[in-house]
Amino acid sequence: MTFTSLEQAFEWWIKAIYPILPPSAKVGRYRNAWRDYTFKKGISQKRRRDILSDFGNISEKVVITFKLK
Repeated sequence: MTFTSLEQAFEWWIKAIYPILPPSAKVGRYRNAWRDYTFKKGISQKRRRDILSDFGNISEKVVITFKLK
């Protein structure tokens, strides 16, 4: 799957992967991440990246374009 941002990928994980995890996996850091994201308490990009990488390989690419006036 391809996303335009880490935030978008994590939102997909929250909606598609987290709900189907077995109850034994919905404890600790995954539950805390779900709670922090859902209730807008804040979750760092590093923490999002770490959780996503538990479920698959992630590759990020940043493109910055600068044009002089």
